[in-house]
Amino acid sequence: MKNLILIAAPGAGKGTLANDLKEKYHYVHISTGDLLREAATKGDELGKQIHEMQTKGMLVSDEIVVSALKNRLMDPSCDNGYILDGYPRTVKQAQMYDNLLKELNKDLGIVIVLDIEKELLIKRITGRRLCHGCDAIYNIYNPELTPKAPNTCDKCGGELYQRSDDNLESFETRYNTYLEKTQPLIDYYNNKGCLYRINSSSGSKETLKQVVELLNKLGDSIDKN
Repeated sequence: MKNLILIAAPGAGKGTLANDLKEKYHYVHISTGDLLREAATKGDELGKQIHEMQTKGMLVSDEIVVSALKNRLMDPSCDNGYILDGYPRTVKQAQMYDNLLKELNKDLGIVIVLDIEKELLIKRITGRRLCHGCDAIYNIYNPELTPKAPNTCDKCGGELYQRSDDNLESFETRYNTYLEKTQPLIDYYNNKGCLYRINSSSGSKETLKQVVELLNKLGDSIDKN
């Protein structure tokens, strides 16, 4: 399977797509946030550095992120394909990742950008509700995801809540930051000829269908289900 990098605005469905691809093709899903938290729990020198930075509220440097990513990619489980979620975020990080791939003799694979209308993103973010009991996700603006009873989880009966940052003001900040920071990265991979755009406006099932068709077209037609 081809290695994948997923790029998407907040609420575009990147996490759901990654999980769907992991289930369908047994990809290794690498979230840099999870990767750093896991590395910080280890007692080696790298783990201690990450733990210290996180404890002090400092941003983990690009060099340390690459070191943690290198350790993860050297695991044999990544040999059959992996998904990068949340990395790279900048052209500098992309260049550092290119150098890492050369060092490890691994292929870049392809980069998938999820396109979606801003108005739909707003509904996905501001309408999102989560369950206190089982972490199930609902959306009051989506008939398929609306709970049967207001503010009550269909699965466990738990109370639903809205995340403090799932509001319009917070979304605008995150969305504008995404556009500002991500466009140069999109241009970088587009110039490499490895970037593909998928419309994720029609929901997770249609998004997965489009990505599967893309992988089949590119030669990754093995369905491990």
